[in-house]
Amino acid sequence: MIEVIKAGALTTVQDLGRMGYRHLGVTQAGALDRPALCLANRLLSNPDNTPVLELTFGQSIFLFKRDAWIALTGADFDARIDNKPIVCGWRYSIKAGQKLSLRGGNKGMRAYIAVDGGVKVPLVMDSAATDLTSGIGGFHGRALEAGDRLSLGLAHPLRRQVGAIQKSWDGHIRALATKHTQAFSLKSQQTFWQTQWQLSAESNRASAILNGEILTLAKPFPVQSHTVTPGVVQVSASGQPLVLLADAQTTSSHPQIAVIIEADLWKLAQTRPGQTVKFELVDDEQAATAQAEWHDYFYRLQRSLG
Repeated sequence: MIEVIKAGALTTVQDLGRMGYRHLGVTQAGALDRPALCLANRLLSNPDNTPVLELTFGQSIFLFKRDAWIALTGADFDARIDNKPIVCGWRYSIKAGQKLSLRGGNKGMRAYIAVDGGVKVPLVMDSAATDLTSGIGGFHGRALEAGDRLSLGLAHPLRRQVGAIQKSWDGHIRALATKHTQAFSLKSQQTFWQTQWQLSAESNRASAILNGEILTLAKPFPVQSHTVTPGVVQVSASGQPLVLLADAQTTSSHPQIAVIIEADLWKLAQTRPGQTVKFELVDDEQAATAQAEWHDYFYRLQRSLG
């Protein structure tokens, strides 16, 4: 069991998300930085979809009630087991009665803590992901608070510390054009691809709101309500672009100027308010190659871990 001593700015239980229910209007939820979640679990020999803790900036303290192995990935938080510093991207042994404290991040926005055996919460629609908007999943459908106690799965017989080099993130994000892209004025299309967009402080788990020039349509372009997924870059009536993230709605009537490729969507999870991002137009083949690079990364990791 883990007892939450201090919960941080926003700490939730997340897995890879609630799949197969979007046609019912159910939000995906799940980790915003999916590769970081998978890396944390693989370092502990957990299945990729094992529930973990997602931390969003701030300070958190957790008291462990059983011996465990933990892995910390994602943003570079200042982390310690009692007074001993630990490094992001590695797994460590922690004893019953010891505290894991984190303050961050030095770089990035969200960190992930996996535990051998995983965090145990009731599944809702086949997922442990916390959906804050609907108040379902995770720990009573909400962010963690001081005093909460989380059950853990069965411990694994791990023996030694191991680590992995995480991919570094920057403000360079690749995206695909959509069937709506040509509906925007030529100037707006050029602006979108050439601008350094600043992440708004109003961004959250549902959307990354981008500050910059206003984007306009070439002419009135009525858009019927349609399904949307994380990664879609839609433009509001005010002309402000925003990127839909894991907690976004399932339908929209706003035009879409682009869609972030799956291989790069995690970068927005690690971008802080005030930092900038720039989009690069790529094609389907380049998107597939980028995704294959992730598969190769995890394949090589698995081989190195045995």
